[in-house]
Amino acid sequence: MAINSISEVKQLIPDNVGLKSVNEESKTPEVSFGEYLKSALMKVSNLENEASRLKEDFALGKTDNIPEVLIAGEKASVALQFTMQIRNKILDAYSEIMRMQI
Repeated sequence: MAINSISEVKQLIPDNVGLKSVNEESKTPEVSFGEYLKSALMKVSNLENEASRLKEDFALGKTDNIPEVLIAGEKASVALQFTMQIRNKILDAYSEIMRMQI
């Protein structure tokens, strides 16, 4: 039995943002965390908008491709759940940092 890697998560990473070249002196990525997060949220929003559009087209009878509608809805749902889990982890980390004694 073959074990495949989870490659679907890579689809949530925005195409135009990523870890670009690394500055040799500071060893930090050129893309800020805020920009990366903003682009990822835009991608999730686009998936939700696409799913809504397909659901509306199906309801109006413009399309009869049920699997496409269901897959788009599931992609949007998984992307939103993934985003919420990342948000929860960020908030947990922030809370932990705020509880630290200096």
